[in-house]
Amino acid sequence: MFVATLVASEALRQGDIAEAADRLRDAGCAPGGTAWLDEGKAADILFDSDPATARIALAGLGEGVDVIVQPVATREKRLLIADMDSTMITVECIDELADYAGIKPQIAEITERAMRGELDFAGALHERVALLKGLPDAKIDLCREERVRIMPGAKALVQTMRARSAATLLVSGGFTRFTGPVAEEIGFERAVANVLEIADGALLGTVTVPIVDAARKRAELEAMIAGGVDRALTLAVGDGANDIPMIEGAGLGVAYHAKPKTRAAADAEIMHGDLSVLLYAQGIPSAQWVID
Repeated sequence: MFVATLVASEALRQGDIAEAADRLRDAGCAPGGTAWLDEGKAADILFDSDPATARIALAGLGEGVDVIVQPVATREKRLLIADMDSTMITVECIDELADYAGIKPQIAEITERAMRGELDFAGALHERVALLKGLPDAKIDLCREERVRIMPGAKALVQTMRARSAATLLVSGGFTRFTGPVAEEIGFERAVANVLEIADGALLGTVTVPIVDAARKRAELEAMIAGGVDRALTLAVGDGANDIPMIEGAGLGVAYHAKPKTRAAADAEIMHGDLSVLLYAQGIPSAQWVID
């Protein structure tokens, strides 16, 4: 048995649910019962077969409606592994840090191309960090305090999953000076990221190696699975090309307001709503969310 979870960024109408059921029926997916998770916001439709066909049938369902399709038996996850920049927070930290050096447009262009998969991630990271050489170390904390904002739904997602005994890992191609405080604020158990090299109160323009890249993100997922987490019960979410391997390796890989290559690689995508969509996808209504 499979479930299609419909989540509206504003209002989910009964007509949206009916249209989804009709599309599933026309695609031969044999829809069954429907149920509200939160009336007017999120609902489930059960169906019997062919989730790949169902995803295609439900694409572009309605204005502002995200749809996630998955097996019912494994919908509640035991591991969340998540990207940070433009996923758990609203900005790209290196771009914002570059603004304090007066070179944001130059670095932001490289970031965008790297996230689209047009540039080698490692090379793009080293190139951007080199451009920050000489920036005062104090600017890092100032940038974090002034620019970094938590993505809507992030705290509810992480804290609710932890309250239900899931493991949570923030894994970022960004920097530990950002991921540490961000992980603590949101509620992640652990964070992995790159280390900026600093001496005499200024950035040296280098990072420690080996860097946290796409391969490392996938390796962190595989290590958790090797430690006893069922792959089917893992959830990975990110927006950039360097998130693709972990998205492909997870039981449910989700592209969050993502670049085209990432969307194509994912099992599901969130295009309209915030990260709380991933709680509804697990069958958890808002009355059961946990936020400290």
